[in-house]
Amino acid sequence: MICGATMSRCARPSNAKARLLSQGASPITHDWPATGCTRCPSMRIAIARACARTIASVRASTASSSTRTTTRSCRRRSNTASPACHGVSRCPARTSRARTLSYLHHQVEPGTSCPLTMTHAAVPALRRQPALAEWAEKAAAPYYDAREVPIGEKRGVTLGMGMTEKQGGSDVRANTTRAQPLDGDDYALTGHKWFFSAPMSDGFLVLAQAPAGLTCFLLPRRLPDRTKNAFTLIRLKDKLGDWSNASSEVEFQGARATRVGDEGRGIATILDMVMLTRLDCMLGSAAEMRMALAQAVHHARHRMAFGKRLVDQPLMRNVLADLAIEAEAALALSMRVARAVDAAPDDPREAAFARIATAIGKYWICKRAPAFVNEAQECLGGNGYVEESLLPRLYRQAPLNSIWEGSGNIQCLDVLRALHREPETGEAFFAELGEGLHPLLDWAVARMRTMLQAPSEGDARTLVERMALALQAAVLLRAGSPAETLFVGTRLGGAHGLAFGTLPFDEELLESVLARAL
Repeated sequence: MICGATMSRCARPSNAKARLLSQGASPITHDWPATGCTRCPSMRIAIARACARTIASVRASTASSSTRTTTRSCRRRSNTASPACHGVSRCPARTSRARTLSYLHHQVEPGTSCPLTMTHAAVPALRRQPALAEWAEKAAAPYYDAREVPIGEKRGVTLGMGMTEKQGGSDVRANTTRAQPLDGDDYALTGHKWFFSAPMSDGFLVLAQAPAGLTCFLLPRRLPDRTKNAFTLIRLKDKLGDWSNASSEVEFQGARATRVGDEGRGIATILDMVMLTRLDCMLGSAAEMRMALAQAVHHARHRMAFGKRLVDQPLMRNVLADLAIEAEAALALSMRVARAVDAAPDDPREAAFARIATAIGKYWICKRAPAFVNEAQECLGGNGYVEESLLPRLYRQAPLNSIWEGSGNIQCLDVLRALHREPETGEAFFAELGEGLHPLLDWAVARMRTMLQAPSEGDARTLVERMALALQAAVLLRAGSPAETLFVGTRLGGAHGLAFGTLPFDEELLESVLARAL
């Protein structure tokens, strides 16, 4: 595995690279410095051990039901799926295990998480279309084949997505790309995509207007006769961060594509994908917090300032402990949601919980990441602002997940929509919080119930923030985490300022949190 410090800088994409990409070249080009504290073997070992401790604590509260669901789901699918769950998407019941690996992988290289996420998320939709069985099977296969050849010649494939257009953005119903029926389930697509992610992929899920309305399609990069499909790569996006993963703009000129799902049901078809990509956004932001925390704690434990180690300075201890409980709460909620997504095919209540919790968690965890990484930079001082450290790259990366796959407002409006149209989601949410776990949690539940008596779109962010904090508190309480007392008292009880590092100073509690941080 490559050390995280060597990933601190990637060459920016250029339009010249777009031409190379259209010829089959890889868009992932690296120009990384060879310095950084994560090159230290002892630190890499410490990071791995700390991650393992945190994940084990989260799993402790969910292991029994997760195991039952996984076993039941694998058995139920054994007649139709491969007998072994080798690929990430081979068996949906292995979601929680795959997400644990995703969490660890993202800390090393977040750029490659995007195509992995899209490939994984596309599998459920592809499996429902018999004509696309080969695509579903090879997208789930444990092989990476970089050759630009038709799918029939490949053992494994990757998938990208192209949903949004210039005039609509998140309002995909405003898409103008047209789909003209050809023969069977095949169509010719004409139009454009403003964001066309991972353009080096073998196929792409796109939305276009068919005669019956907005519809989802699979557009292959190469046609069965080995010719290139009729779309043009206009340019690669010059993004703030995420430089190791290409995003592009394209135009379709009669590009051939196969329908996925029924005509006019494009939004419904991609709902499963949205749930999975939102979950990965949560895990990605939690992973970035984890890595930023590791950098800050490692630096503080080895840096001498004003006569003693930074980590022994009371105010620095407060900051680091505050970051530590935030990172653990982010991971805990992400893994709880992963368990719900895991169980959703067999458990209606978990399906309802996953439906609303993915939007809640995606909003809050991704929103917290940029401020978190910036606070970690401050722990290193000027060293946290120079490219030789990992933190500048993390800081550029941190805003990404809150913007992509639906920005904050989209997530909050989706929560309101779910509560209104699918009452079972609200029931599942409050069942998850329970009763009697902690007096402050019970108070938070009562306050949210009052807000939901007359929900207001203008107050949606306030509501969803409170829902997220309550969920994180419940998961930590059930796990018996050492962070539970500080988290509940500060995030629910108000014993906290607006900035990190404003915990009530209790040396024993702070030490219990810091001892497990790294």
